[in-house]
Amino acid sequence: MAITYNLYTLLKEELGNGSSDLVTRPTGQAIRERIERDIEKEDDGTVIALDFSKIGIVDYSCADEIAAKLISRLLSGEYGDRHIVLTGLSENQKENIEVALERKELAVMGRMRRQPPLNPPLLRGTKGVVIGSLNKYLSDTLELILKKGKITAKELSYKMRLEPNASGMRLLNLHKKRLVKRVEKTADGGKVWSYERI
Repeated sequence: MAITYNLYTLLKEELGNGSSDLVTRPTGQAIRERIERDIEKEDDGTVIALDFSKIGIVDYSCADEIAAKLISRLLSGEYGDRHIVLTGLSENQKENIEVALERKELAVMGRMRRQPPLNPPLLRGTKGVVIGSLNKYLSDTLELILKKGKITAKELSYKMRLEPNASGMRLLNLHKKRLVKRVEKTADGGKVWSYERI
């Protein structure tokens, strides 16, 4: 299941100041705290898309408060089995968010803004991009998952000529970073994990 949080709407509801810009740390903190309250109500397995398409400027302070802190807490398990993606991003927004994430060695899946933007710009129609810090071998593995849609450790071993242990660890690490979903499937008379793009 996927749900979109329109950050422009949250900004109006929380601050009501008429601005479409996410600037200053107190603003970022207020929006993050609202998002956290809303996340608690979502079911496990939900993909939460934070929609930036109606937002103007995102400064470093807000990028740190909203993106970096949310992703950090997501990875520590505070939000259960949920995923966060960033959608409707402009190039400038992406750059500031990327700096905030890279400083904490974090990464998140994102979708860039289309012209004209989709309504709503959810998870289909634009190619996923990794925003933040991800080492080369995990980046290569994720790129393959984004192309194929899903993959098992056995398929990854064959495709990238890896030892089964190495392919399993790569996929598990991508799942721990919340960059892919993990779904249990039945194959060859047994249960296997399938790792799927968000």
